[in-house]
Amino acid sequence: MTETLLPVPDGIARAARLLAAGELVAFPTETVYGLGGDARDGRAVAGIFAAKGRPSFNPLIVHVPDLAAARRLADFPEPALRLAAAFWPGPLTLVLPLRNGAGLSPLVSAGLPSVALRVPAHPVAQALLTAFGGPLAAPSANPSGRVSPTRAAHVLAGLEGRIAAVINGGACAVGLESTIIGFGGIGLNGGPTLLRPGGLPAEAIEECLGQPLGRPAPDPHRPTAPGQLDSHYAPAAALRLEAAEPDKGEIWLAFGPAAPGAALNLSPTGDLVEAAANLFHYLREADRLVGPAGRIAVSPVPDHGLGRAINDRLRRAAAPRG
Repeated sequence: MTETLLPVPDGIARAARLLAAGELVAFPTETVYGLGGDARDGRAVAGIFAAKGRPSFNPLIVHVPDLAAARRLADFPEPALRLAAAFWPGPLTLVLPLRNGAGLSPLVSAGLPSVALRVPAHPVAQALLTAFGGPLAAPSANPSGRVSPTRAAHVLAGLEGRIAAVINGGACAVGLESTIIGFGGIGLNGGPTLLRPGGLPAEAIEECLGQPLGRPAPDPHRPTAPGQLDSHYAPAAALRLEAAEPDKGEIWLAFGPAAPGAALNLSPTGDLVEAAANLFHYLREADRLVGPAGRIAVSPVPDHGLGRAINDRLRRAAAPRG
């Protein structure tokens, strides 16, 4: 049975003890709930892959409390330091060359010479990292390929009985996974490269760097960062994108004011921040309303700012499933 812990000192301490014993604990971040395990413990990391049903060639994000802890694990080129100073803690993951002697399980990086690092902003995540005192490998706390969790109830719906505990920290404010930027040979020609759009708009990153990001086509059979598989973030029901209105028998997941009668609306005012925060929860709600044999019609979402990340998740959710 999976324990539900409160985000109070006793609950955080209990979670840290479980992690130290090699158990798995889900916890809230500002993006989505993460499934945490000791990133130095191969058995714990293998347990993450097993609990999620995640392919072992798909690398994991390692969460640390601050830049100093991150620099003990990876080599930071100057542009990466600039991004860390500007956007950490926050919804940004940097894929960087792994340092010799970092002490991480090789399973974390899926055998690659790089590691994905993030400093979360959520106070519960920060408290847990401090109490645990080490790096936590933490992909989203859901079965692999399914909709990411933004509430503790979502975690339990997918992983009840497979993990030791979940800390109930309420709804996640951002609601989309972190933006991932690659550096040091991981990126295009060694420069900063957008590996996954996410909760930090690419435009803000480019403004900070003073240069455009590379945007290579990822190989879904050999991802260099999490969230690059073709089919991902998927509800049980099929999705039809760019739908001006629903067909008969479809649930309409709308965006913006021109959607009378929509069952769900990501943002009636057309606010991309609100839409991002609602996306995964509303995909789950639409799935519940229509059932696994049904269809979800999704309105067009503007493809700029956070809209790029929303559309990335929707395209992967609608992709053919193996």
